[in-house]
Order: sequence, then C-alpha cells, then structure tokens
Amino acid sequence: MTWESPGRLWLLLGVVGLAACYLTMQRERSAYAARYTNLRLLDRVAPHRPGWRLHLPAALFLMMLALLVLGFARPAAEVRVPKERATIMIAVDVSTSMLSTDVGPDRLSAARAAAHDFADALPDSFNVGLVAFAGSAAVLIPPGTDRAALHDGIQRLGEGSTGVPGTAIGDAIDTSLQAVRTLDDAAVKDPPPARIVLLSDGANTAGLDPVEASTRAVAAKVPVHTIVFGTTDGTVEFGGRAVQVPADGQALQVVAERTGGDFHEATTTRELRGVYDNIGTSVGYRTERQDVSARFIGWGLLASMAAATGSMIWFRRVP
Repeated sequence: MTWESPGRLWLLLGVVGLAACYLTMQRERSAYAARYTNLRLLDRVAPHRPGWRLHLPAALFLMMLALLVLGFARPAAEVRVPKERATIMIAVDVSTSMLSTDVGPDRLSAARAAAHDFADALPDSFNVGLVAFAGSAAVLIPPGTDRAALHDGIQRLGEGSTGVPGTAIGDAIDTSLQAVRTLDDAAVKDPPPARIVLLSDGANTAGLDPVEASTRAVAAKVPVHTIVFGTTDGTVEFGGRAVQVPADGQALQVVAERTGGDFHEATTTRELRGVYDNIGTSVGYRTERQDVSARFIGWGLLASMAAATGSMIWFRRVP
C-alpha cells in the first residue's frame, strides 16, 4: 500500500497528542478523587464503573480520528479487477477415450462436473463459451454471459457430440479462436482479452496440427491453458474387449508453452477442480492501482458510531 498524500500522515501526531492528554487527565482525575476522605461522598461523586466502559468510547474516538487521517492521506493499493469484455472458451474432449472409468464415474462425467464448478466461480461479467471436440470441433455455446445456457451446454457434453471419431486438438483451438472473433461487432478490429481452457486425455489424432493452431493463437494474443485428464491405466471397451487409452499430455504441453498458457495434469476429479480454480484466478483480470481511502473512512465512521453509542448507554444521566 502507498500514500498519494503522505505529508498528511503527520496529522497522526495530533491523534497521539490527544491520547497523551487523555491519559494525563485520567491520572489527575484519579489523584483528585483519592483526596476525598468520605468514601460515601466519593461513591456519589465518582460512582464505580468497569474500567473498560470508562475508556472504550475515548479509545474508539481516537481510533476514528486515526482512521480518518489515514483516509485523508489517500491510500492506494493494487486491486485485481475483471477485464472488460473478458472472454473464456472452454474446450472439452468428448472422444470415446473420455469414457474410461479410471476416473470415476468416467473421465467425461468428471470433466462435466468440474466445468460446472469452474463456470460458477467466474465473475458474472465474463463471457464464457463452450466447444466440444473429438475428430472435429463444434461450438456448443457461443461466448456470452448467459450462465444457464452454458450449464445446459456442459450437461449436454457427451461422446459423439461432434459426430467424428478422433481427437482434434488443433481444431478445438481454431474453433475457439473463431468464436472469440465473433463475440461482438467490434471483436474483429478490437479483439477482447481472451483465454482458451482446453481439456483432453490424449494426443492429437485428427484435424489441424496443434502447432499450427498454436501459431494462430499466438498471433491473436490468446493464451491456451491445457489440462490432460486421466491416468496411464485408462481403458475403454471396444467390441467386447478392453483397449488401453492412457492419458497423454505431450501435445497439450507444447500448445501451452507456445501460447503462453499453463499446462496441468489431473488424475482425479478433485485435482481437476483444483486446476480449474488456479486457472480461474489468473484469467480475465488486470491489476490496477486504486484509491482505497473509502475503506479507512468507512471504518472510522463505524468507530465514531460505536463511541457515540457507548457514551449514550453507559454515561447517560438518570433523573
């Protein structure tokens, strides 16, 4: 935290001076009261009250002054605020291998559940879209702020959503970029700040080369955060026999490194949710210095009200 008008902090010396005067007056009051020899008269003139009741209003008043001085000095702090038009595209692999039960109940169901949580954690102002991909990619939900539509799209994610077998990571990236470019009328000339979050369990087997797609993402200044989901022991049943479908994140790691995104590995639903949480705190925000004097002034006003309330309750005169 910094101060835009640090010279005004010298006024705190006045608060310290008032505190010193108060302590001095309390000592003189105690010395004066001790001169009374008639204890009954002393009790009437200065009836006993709990010490904290006597000093709390004064302490709150001094706290109020200190807080108001701090606010007057115009404190400023780095504040994280959502970027205007921030857009996030979630691309989820719906290929057959995502039906592996190495992550319960299966990879795709776990991915849907984590995507729901991720969407709920994002600010309402964020534009969020959904892409499903297998051997090709398709936009299920265009980027927007309609969370109900987004959750409906996530729930509809299923094997064969694109109708083409395979894993087209490059197509998923390129389709997401196209969706970002159509966010609004200004998106072509003034692209919104955007990120792609891509989840898959395997290597690219179809469509556009992920390296070429990464080059397009770099040109568009859109980082791609990638998540490889599943274990090396995954299997799915084909024709009555179990086929090995180990998670393979090599292509995803290359994509993340080339585009300036992050690469993550998740082998459980809990780990996947944790990855989404980490991504959610880093996308779509900017840090700017803001005046936070209102915080100090607000607390100062609360302290003044508390001091006034305590004085009226504990020191009121009874007829």
